[in-house]
Formats: sequence, structure tokens, C-alpha cells
Amino acid sequence: MREPGAPAPAWQSTLEPALAAALTEAGLAGAVVQGLTRLSGGASQQTWAFELLRGSQSRPLILRRSPPGAAERNSGGAGLAAEALLIARAARAGVPVPEVVCVLQAHHGLGDGFIMQRLPGETLGRRIAAAPRPVLARQCGEALARIHALPLADLPPLRRTQPRTEVDHLAGWHARHGTVRPVFQLALRWLADHAPADVAPALVHGDFRNGNLMVNLHAEGGALVGVLDWELAHFGDPMADLGWLGGASWRFGASARPVGGFGQWQALFDGYAAAGGRVDRARVHWWQVLGTLRWGVICESMGHAWSTGAEPVMEKAAIGRRASETEIDLLELLLPRSATA
Repeated sequence: MREPGAPAPAWQSTLEPALAAALTEAGLAGAVVQGLTRLSGGASQQTWAFELLRGSQSRPLILRRSPPGAAERNSGGAGLAAEALLIARAARAGVPVPEVVCVLQAHHGLGDGFIMQRLPGETLGRRIAAAPRPVLARQCGEALARIHALPLADLPPLRRTQPRTEVDHLAGWHARHGTVRPVFQLALRWLADHAPADVAPALVHGDFRNGNLMVNLHAEGGALVGVLDWELAHFGDPMADLGWLGGASWRFGASARPVGGFGQWQALFDGYAAAGGRVDRARVHWWQVLGTLRWGVICESMGHAWSTGAEPVMEKAAIGRRASETEIDLLELLLPRSATA
């Protein structure tokens, strides 16, 4: 908080009027922006919270925009304009998502991004996984089925992927780090040997997991308020989203509840089927293995960035250590203790 009489930060004096002008152009005449606050470090995208005042009414909103230099990094994400369009299309299909209020244009002077509704609820994974939430698990299945059923012709261009190309990508990514991890090699061999056939591509959210969901913790059994963070959306196998949601790292210690630490597989699958989806359990398991390895390679890459000095940030080192956790998770998936007891 600023001292009384202290000048506003430079970014505040620039961002707030620019946001107000963009919102006015979007049809919200008389918009006044207050309380602009940065919510994240912005390693991928910047997230800002603020209040939109119009007369006596206040509306909580979120600004999501690319940080400086994002274009040079070329992360392969969907891009923020595409994200906004995906969210709008998902809303029309009955997926709980925040309302997109305004997509930024070049003349707004704010960079790439969009403004959306700020939803009430909880996103902290450990809090969500603190109790069984069977309704939430079923609602996640319903939301995923609706996402996967969206007509591709109505969506922006996105990257396309299939099982074997993902295995090849992970193998190359892991090899570039120069680390020796026999469990990763075992997983890569298993994934290559058991890779399912290509399928007709569907929209895949790409990061549908506990931590990217806004949840009402006060509703009995939980309630899905919003699906967030669409930046990894792509066209591919819809079972990838179900497998990713079942990753052990997203259970936050609640291992008895494999779906996000809050639900069971059957509730997720029942919700998926009720909304018109068809579950292939063998493919879900394959993508669960690949997703676990993918997170392990991501952790490994962060540790590599820290150890080489490319990104001397302690957070990178801390996450890098978690690569060893994924080795345990992979062994449990490939050779479960229950099968060897």
C-alpha cells in the first residue's frame, strides 16, 4: 500500500486509463478502473485483478495479457486472442467459464490479452483436495465432454498432436537435458510400445487439472465454477485431458482420490458419458502415463535451467527436484504395488 500523498507507480498511471478506454470502447461507457493488482509472477502470462466502477456499481474483473518479450519466447501456446475465443465458444456450449468482456486490440496500447469476469471461488489445489468432492468430479467430466464436442470449424487454428508424436517430442526434450533417468527411459519405451492409434482430433484443453479450476468449496460435494487457463489448448486425443486430470501431482497428497485429489474415476467417467462423451479407459491410462512423464520432463527442464545458470531462480530449483517424484509415480502406474504383492 502506498503512503498517503505518494505518487502512483508508473505502470498504474499507464495501465488504469488504458484499461478504462478499452472497456469504454467495448460498450462500458463511463468505466473507471480501480485497485489494479498484479496476481502472478507472469512467467507465462500476466494476471491482474481490478474493480470496474460504473456509477454506484462495482464489477470485479481480470486482465490477462502477455508479458514483455513473450513473442520472442514462442512457447507454442494458443495465444491470448485464441484463448478468449475458445472461452467464448466453450461458454456457448455450457462449459462454466468466465465471461470475456473485452479482447485487447493493438491501438489499446496494452499488448496482447483480454479482460474477463473475475469468478468467486477457490483455485488453490491443496484446499480443493482437502475433502472428497464427488459432484465436482462428475462436473469435470461433463465440462470435458462439452469441450471435446466443440466443432473444430468454429475454433481458431491450433497446433495438432497425436500419441506417437507426443512420445517423440518428450524423448527429444528429455535427451536435451543430458540427465540419466532410467525410469524415464522405461516410460518412454512403454509409451512407444503401447501407443494407441491416431484418432480424429478434438479440442483438448491441455491443462485441465486441480489448480486450473475455480471451485465453490461451500457447495455440498463441491461445484465447478469455472475452467481457467486455456493457453495449452490444441487439437488431439480427448482422452489426454482425462489422463492429465488423474496425474498424481495434481492430487496434492490425497492419493486415495485419483481425480484431482477430490474425486474417483467413476464419477468423472459418469459425468463424461452423461454429457455425451465416450470414455476409452485404456487410452486414459496411456495418457495418464504420458502426462506423468511430461510433468517429470517439465520439472527436469526447470532444474536444468537453474543448474546451467540460464534461469537462476530458486523456484526453478525447487520444482526441478520434483522430477524424482514423477519417477515414483511412473513406477506405480507401470508396475503397481498391488500387482506385485
